[in-house]
Amino acid sequence: MKNLSILGSTGSIGTQTLDIVKNNSDEFKIVGLTTNKNIELLKKQIDEFKPEAVGVMDKEKADLLKEKTDISVYHGIDGIIKIATLNNTDTIVNSLVGSIGVKPTIEGIKNKKNIALANKETLVTAGSIVMEEVKKNNVNLMPIDSEHSAIFQCLNKEIYNDFNTINNNFNNKKIINKNNKINNENKKYNNVVNKIIITASGGAFRNLSKEQLESVTAADALKHPTWNMGNKITIDSATLMNKGFEVIEAHWLYGINYEKIEVLMHPQSIIHSLVEFKDNSVLAQLGNPNMKIPIQYALSYPKRLKSNAKKLNLTEIKNLSFGKPDFEKFPCLKYAYDAGSAGGTLPAVLNAANEIAVYAFLEDKIKFLDIPKIIKKMMDSHNIIKNPSLNEILDVDKKVKEETKKIIENKDY
Repeated sequence: MKNLSILGSTGSIGTQTLDIVKNNSDEFKIVGLTTNKNIELLKKQIDEFKPEAVGVMDKEKADLLKEKTDISVYHGIDGIIKIATLNNTDTIVNSLVGSIGVKPTIEGIKNKKNIALANKETLVTAGSIVMEEVKKNNVNLMPIDSEHSAIFQCLNKEIYNDFNTINNNFNNKKIINKNNKINNENKKYNNVVNKIIITASGGAFRNLSKEQLESVTAADALKHPTWNMGNKITIDSATLMNKGFEVIEAHWLYGINYEKIEVLMHPQSIIHSLVEFKDNSVLAQLGNPNMKIPIQYALSYPKRLKSNAKKLNLTEIKNLSFGKPDFEKFPCLKYAYDAGSAGGTLPAVLNAANEIAVYAFLEDKIKFLDIPKIIKKMMDSHNIIKNPSLNEILDVDKKVKEETKKIIENKDY
């Protein structure tokens, strides 16, 4: 039985994870849960799953919850970290949104916890540090993203049987030079793989022209045609920044050079990713767009558990179509490639500026097409720190967010 702490248990990934736990009570036990401020739902989860302790980011909400439960309630980022490092926890499900997820991931790894990762920002902002800690502490980091779950399954079946080998391949530890390149002694994937192909649904605006994008609203962007996700990631899907983040994550997870990572538009969201090998054969992982499948696999690996997710019927799908992304219409994807290739603190800038811009768009403070303008301005003005420490990354994150709020307020973009 795996003992889980779920960071962000009241969000989309968190609630789906709890459904999986409920349906597999002989496989998983809940030890800790956290929320930002939704203590009403958290209280229901406490009553049903009986965790040892919980964390609430908002102190006022945490104090209110303490009056309604007998278990330990922690607050703030220290409270989230406390839940991530509980003695009885062996696996952390990190479904937090934003860069707040970075520190709990790293502290969990340092405390020998395995990670099931849905928080993209962890690897986007601090990929080198995170993967170094994974190697050093000999823990597993399993991706929850459907795309990275697909890549993992394709690579794992073809090359490795041992999870630690596939997960730590990048860190054998010949990481290398200041530009995040992989040296000649550590090219197992790059020698075997021609390219990784990450598929993208295209989000709510995939069929709109750039002129039409001028007038779209947050409500429009949240109407994703194939996936049901949280608000922030749904906007990232509409800008293709979500796919850009996945490119950076793939680089760190699998040690693949950026020039070997391709994004392909696939509106049906049936093929979740593909790997083309040096003999030109291609492996793909298919399934209906349902996050419970990759979540469950991340938790159950190396076992496969029975799922109540809808089975894939290709005769019903009939058509699988593909196309190249439009970098001019959706420049955020290009900015992610640029930031990842430059390395250092630039991915942290990309993430921080995007995070603030997305929430400003959700609050109707800016237009949809302002999001990439704001991100580019912040990236262009940043002096990259090539080999940053975690504190330097977190400091850049904080400063960029503050500066991004200012330029939005002053409309200086």
